[in-house]
Amino acid sequence: MQDSSELDNDDSVQERYERAKTTLTPAQVAIGVALIAALGFTLLFVQDPMVHDAMHNFRHGAGITCH
Repeated sequence: MQDSSELDNDDSVQERYERAKTTLTPAQVAIGVALIAALGFTLLFVQDPMVHDAMHNFRHGAGITCH
């Protein structure tokens, strides 16, 4: 990994992409893609009312009285 003092001020996206292609392993790329996919799924499908209801049901299932 490079120190911030080694980076150029005019570092372009193309240069970063090329550097990533040469330094990242296929496993690291797969993990990155999986994390982005999981975050995207979470943001798209797990919306506030659904999460609230799930937490509410979990608290009741655990025997916690919340109202």
